[in-house]
Amino acid sequence: MNSKKTLLILAGGLGTRYKGLKQIDGMLENGSPILEYSIYDALEAGFNKVIIVINRMVPRSYIERLEHISKIKKFELKWIFQDMEKFIACDRIISSREKPWGTGHAVLCAKEVIEEPFIMINADDFYGKEAYQLAAKEIHSKHISSSQFELIAYPVESTLSENGTVSRGICTLDSEGYLLNIEEQTSIRKEKGTIIYTENEKDIEINSQTLVSMNFFIFHPEIFPYLEIYFNEFIASNPLPTQEFYIPSAVQKMIHEEKVKVRVKASPSQWIGITYAEDKILLKNYLEKQIEQHRYPKDVWN
Repeated sequence: MNSKKTLLILAGGLGTRYKGLKQIDGMLENGSPILEYSIYDALEAGFNKVIIVINRMVPRSYIERLEHISKIKKFELKWIFQDMEKFIACDRIISSREKPWGTGHAVLCAKEVIEEPFIMINADDFYGKEAYQLAAKEIHSKHISSSQFELIAYPVESTLSENGTVSRGICTLDSEGYLLNIEEQTSIRKEKGTIIYTENEKDIEINSQTLVSMNFFIFHPEIFPYLEIYFNEFIASNPLPTQEFYIPSAVQKMIHEEKVKVRVKASPSQWIGITYAEDKILLKNYLEKQIEQHRYPKDVWN
């Protein structure tokens, strides 16, 4: 196992609800999207290799921008396209498919360029400096292995949007803090001061401090063979054109098959994300305050 500390950023989504490529949408006048703040925080925490999974709609101008930054800041940067046909048997017809295959497939696409423990994050989520520092500590302490991964999770209350419902993976833990189950719910919102989701036409209340997955995992490369097996099983099930192969589902299956244990740690950082275009102003205001407090320079790369 080499000494690289790797950050894998999933940026292959289509941003349907955001109505645009939010992965590369600049937040402030400096033009930096969220993923650049993630890279900045990861570099400060000691990471030195960045892999970004993207779709073909990302303009060449942005790729060149970040490649220029990587040369100046001296970190390794690799781009991976999440093409539809990757890991698909050549005799399978996928012409009716429009959406990407999902986060599990996105991680699998990075199989050939990762040989070390790595962080996996979403491009459109702001996780906070301390989360990367915690992840670096866990990797350095060799807490990540072929039989143990980690998930840095956030209280559900801090992950809601004022502009609509959100999808979150609700975590159930055992007495030692290991993950038992991630239950994906797609209609989480706050109503009259209470956090609820709807299942089978019934509203169910969630405690505000319940930890949820925001896709901040720390993986060992041993995950890749399992992802490939599970993805092949997913494809063999003839999924509907809108169904996706999600990374939490793959992790859940590994836990169920006793292939791995996943320790869950509560993040010491504030999470902010952009689900809807209207969410952007909240992150913009937050970053401006962070700059005022000298936690970030006005121009991230200056």
